[in-house]
Amino acid sequence: MTAITESVRLEREGDIALVIIDNPPVNALSHHVRQGILDGVTQAAQSDATAIVVICDGRTFIAGADITEFGGAPKPPSLQAAQDAMENCSKPVVAAIHGTALGGGLEVALCAHFRVAVESAKFGLPEVKLGLLPGAGGTQRLPRVTGVAHALQMVTSGDPIGTSEALECGLIDEVVDDLRAGAVAFAQKVVAEGRALARIRDRSEKLADGTPELFADFRKGIARKTRGFLAPENNIKCIEAAATLEFDAGVARERELFGEVMASTQSAAQRYYFFAERAAAKIPDVPSDTPQLDIGSCGILGAGTMGGGIAMNFANVGIPVTIVERNSEALDRGLAVVRSNYERTASRGGITQEQVEERMGLITGSTDQSAFADVDMVIEAIFEDMDLKKEVFAGLDEICKPGALLASNTSALDVNEIASATSRPESVIGMHFFSPANVMKLLEVVRGDASSDTIVATAMAMGRRVNKIPVLVGVCRGFVGNRMLFARRLEADAIILEGATPAQVDKVIYDYGMPMGPYAMSDLAGLDIGWKADTSTSSTVREILCESGRRGQKNGRGYYTYDPETRASTPDPEVEQMIRDFSVAQGHEQRDVTDQEVLERCLYPMINEGAKILEEGIAIRGSDIDVVWINGYGWPVYTGGPMFWADTIGLPEVVAKIEDYHAKLGGEHWELSPLLKRLADEGKRISEYSN
Repeated sequence: MTAITESVRLEREGDIALVIIDNPPVNALSHHVRQGILDGVTQAAQSDATAIVVICDGRTFIAGADITEFGGAPKPPSLQAAQDAMENCSKPVVAAIHGTALGGGLEVALCAHFRVAVESAKFGLPEVKLGLLPGAGGTQRLPRVTGVAHALQMVTSGDPIGTSEALECGLIDEVVDDLRAGAVAFAQKVVAEGRALARIRDRSEKLADGTPELFADFRKGIARKTRGFLAPENNIKCIEAAATLEFDAGVARERELFGEVMASTQSAAQRYYFFAERAAAKIPDVPSDTPQLDIGSCGILGAGTMGGGIAMNFANVGIPVTIVERNSEALDRGLAVVRSNYERTASRGGITQEQVEERMGLITGSTDQSAFADVDMVIEAIFEDMDLKKEVFAGLDEICKPGALLASNTSALDVNEIASATSRPESVIGMHFFSPANVMKLLEVVRGDASSDTIVATAMAMGRRVNKIPVLVGVCRGFVGNRMLFARRLEADAIILEGATPAQVDKVIYDYGMPMGPYAMSDLAGLDIGWKADTSTSSTVREILCESGRRGQKNGRGYYTYDPETRASTPDPEVEQMIRDFSVAQGHEQRDVTDQEVLERCLYPMINEGAKILEEGIAIRGSDIDVVWINGYGWPVYTGGPMFWADTIGLPEVVAKIEDYHAKLGGEHWELSPLLKRLADEGKRISEYSN
């Protein structure tokens, strides 16, 4: 054995040289790894070895670039130098892959003459998720080995593929059982058979499917999903370059397009978010070694839309669930919806019919809360009514075993007050899932004043276990996400009284990058949620619409009218006139409102409210607020979230605008956060603020 660098060594197994990378935890392409590959392959090529295997220790092959080196001065050698050593080697080079070969890791593997992998390996170019594109020839080599259509899907989605798909499309040459032994045996076979050392860069036969029509159809097919993003289009342009240019010219084009995205605000935002999501998992006052409850079963109170969706998350990962409803009709209806959701996923190929039955088999229904006696945790998912929730938790306190985690799915109510109904407030916590709960990634974990560290650590861990992105927040009305949403809605409702239409407000918010605006969202949820005819006083636009029989999408009439078949929305002139009439009666002058004013008045109060949330310690970090809004409300990740976006604009400019609007409009939501003012004065960034 010969140590090449701190992370790469050279070994021999018979006549085969092995360049072994050991750079835990994920064998990232740090500068010493690049140096080790370059020197290791060079030394092996100069030895009497007949072939070279590039292989990694630990749990994975090279999982990508060292992202901590982004933005700094590059350290030699370049990745291209290491790749050239492999690609131009006069002896066969075999990449032996286990775990994941992602990003730069796959680009390295594509420079080997051959690739073998174990059955569990994954392969991908996920740079698009960081607002980037492969920058080491990956977009030029990949379509030459997989074909253009396959390469387009991989680089624009960033999602990895498995070994069977990789073998089928030609990305790898052989599947092996034992990685090292199998790779060595394959290398010996290559030598014995005298196989040609064909470089991927020299291949062109699989580029024939790269027609203009294919690219046009592909762009059209992903347009909705990639709306607003720069990186997917630049990735497509790179594949176009591979299909139309010689290799070196294609690499030059890739480098040019890489420079564009690397310098963009979008990529900075997406790279920021990459670290923000990981930071959200860290709780400064809850040590990582805090004991956690062993959760082997879960109870869900309520089989409605939220309860059923929450139950699916647990069943999906093999955790038995008991759902309790008030009567058998409601229970059967809820379980039928769960089955329907699973059946729909199966019909699209997402899961097998066997998995449908397996997951349904993990869900048990009951109308008796005593079924919760032995479960390890219970999540209440009933109406947002404090008296009802306190009654429920008092009952759970009597039924559930000592130490069980008791969680409320409340979206806005006081978790401390809910916990006060029990004799064990230390076991009570909020776990706010977002609708639809079986789809949305965010989980707001709401720590009460008495919630124990063990309960906090368990709730956060369970969020990750059921494939959510948990963010710890404190108790206040609406927590982080909905509290900021309230501020946006206040101002949106004010703007439509001044002359903007619901359609204009929604379009501005949609064009910014949100999935929908506030009025389309209201129609989707139902205008009559929480509205009661016997107490309605025509004192708001919403009350007037409800009184006129408008319920939103559910009956085809809300702020918009809806096509009964397609659900396509159309602005309703009658509603716009109702709003104008109400506004004039309230003494508001009508005027033209610019789109820029709509944007500022809807989003700047959210920034201000986010700063107040940080001041109060409701959120731990500014970046946590961004994680909440990106995953819970569809804030475009390419802006980084509301706090990062504020930093992008510049806090002094944001502060000046908020002060100006406060002077003109008044209102508590326009009262400037002292924290925001201080950070602006000190030249600091709110996205980097931490309590």
